[in-house]
Amino acid sequence: MSARYDCADTQQRDEGLTAAVTAVQAGQLVVLPTDTVYGVGADAFNPAAVTALLAAKGRGRNMPPPVLVGSVRAAAALTESLGAFGQDLIDEFWPGPLTLVFRASPTLLWDLGDTLGTVAVRMPLDPVALDLLRRSGPMAVSSANRHGLPAATTADEARTQLGDAIEVYLDGGPCADNVPSTILDLTGTVPRLLRAGALSIDDLRKIVPVIDLPTAGVEPELSPADRRAADAIAAANAAVAANQAGGAAAAEATEPDDLEPGE
Repeated sequence: MSARYDCADTQQRDEGLTAAVTAVQAGQLVVLPTDTVYGVGADAFNPAAVTALLAAKGRGRNMPPPVLVGSVRAAAALTESLGAFGQDLIDEFWPGPLTLVFRASPTLLWDLGDTLGTVAVRMPLDPVALDLLRRSGPMAVSSANRHGLPAATTADEARTQLGDAIEVYLDGGPCADNVPSTILDLTGTVPRLLRAGALSIDDLRKIVPVIDLPTAGVEPELSPADRRAADAIAAANAAVAANQAGGAAAAEATEPDDLEPGE
């Protein structure tokens, strides 16, 4: 039977945080408020707990959860490198609604799913979440909802969807809105927008002047300047592809017919 704690009450908050830390350490799931939507979390270093999190949401290993941290130091320990822009973005926007994707440290012993060697990290701007994360350590956290359903903006909504799959519900009151975090991929040379969210692209550009903006699914939310940048990137990518195709065709035309595959 899951337990719910009203974090507006000082005593219940303290009891709830203690219960949540105990649950996380035991490999169980907890629901916590964040500055965007409610999240369901587990110990990031417990593969069975991460599997239980994905099962509770109805998701597979192909959709690994991001990791929430309570400090910048904890985030840096999870990554191979913060890269050229990571530290500046963290200094400007953390804690806050920005998820950054890095190359994961190769020394970590964990299994978040099919991450392809990357990790998505965020430090939320919520006092209850930060208190929990500083006591529990990094947590795998995804939005507190069943896959395909709206993200929960209250503890009650999360409980309706997830029920007794969760050991502890920390009720931090309703979220201000249901806009998820912005996700920026820093694993390449040019930062790439993976999801538009609560933090605007114009805000990101204060730190990162050039951002790869995919046109599909994101373009309707872009400013005119962002659309021009997206079109320029798409045109450059098309030109590279055309050049590669032309080179391949030329190579094929000059290749002797009697070569064996692999020669």
